[in-house]
Amino acid sequence: MTSRNGRFAALDIGTVTCRLLVADVEAGSVREVAKEYAITDLGVGVDASGRLSEEAMNRVASTVARYKAVLAACDRPEHPVKGMIAMATSAARDAANADEFAERLADEGVTLSVIPGEREATLTFSGASSDFPDENLLVVDIGGGSTELVAGRAGMAPVASHSFNIGCRRLTERFFREDPPTSEQLRAARTWVREEMSPYFDDLAARGFAIERVVAVAGTATSVVSMRDEMAVYDSARVHKARVALEELVALEERLNAQPIEERRVIVGLDPKRAGVIGAGLVILEEVLHLAGADGYTASESDILKGMILEAARTA
Repeated sequence: MTSRNGRFAALDIGTVTCRLLVADVEAGSVREVAKEYAITDLGVGVDASGRLSEEAMNRVASTVARYKAVLAACDRPEHPVKGMIAMATSAARDAANADEFAERLADEGVTLSVIPGEREATLTFSGASSDFPDENLLVVDIGGGSTELVAGRAGMAPVASHSFNIGCRRLTERFFREDPPTSEQLRAARTWVREEMSPYFDDLAARGFAIERVVAVAGTATSVVSMRDEMAVYDSARVHKARVALEELVALEERLNAQPIEERRVIVGLDPKRAGVIGAGLVILEEVLHLAGADGYTASESDILKGMILEAARTA
């Protein structure tokens, strides 16, 4: 399906974050107009309760209400917003009251789709792979409730994709009962990640797919670059396509998981609201690299939001 040119918007509501992207599409390329980000923690407690809390839904609804003003400012007569798609991922997928959440957002004028993990993975690959033409990629998207792994050649359909119910919020709530986590808790978390994900990599090997580059998107992967480079102010241009060596990641993970949350909150380059789940995110990312046989990863700011914008342009 051919993409239409014009201005489009995408709203991504995850387990930890709520993000908006407004962008212009021309000849299949995407140019950012406005981007908003907030940690809303929709998925707090969902792994145990199976429900979205009233407080969490209210946090997202108030954030969406604020984003509407941003969207209105971008909707100009000379550049009208031709369409917006809104998607929710892992926390909403797992919640028994997801319909109630969708109704809450409908009151804000937003039509929400709760998408399956496989579609989330495909959209993420579409966004992330566009910057690495003709390379065999493994795209890793670590969210709060799930992690998507997508392997394929850039510009082509994915070879293998899977959405694992393993995310930084879920891992934290399930394993990290102490602050900081004990060595036993860390070991149990690593074992779980490895056991769940190993069959995916075994299948890739059986298919003869050779990973040339691991591309990691979303807050865990980008925060590593921001912390490593001590960014007092986050600079997406410096983060995008930055290379992180495995040994750098391991050193950071060991340091953060030895610190209590109050010490993590003041680390330069880390959003304080992410301090409670960043340690688990680093464990997941580290295990993915080990399983992939990779010596590092490339961080990318092109993720599911870009994929959603391209989807909006195709379906408008």
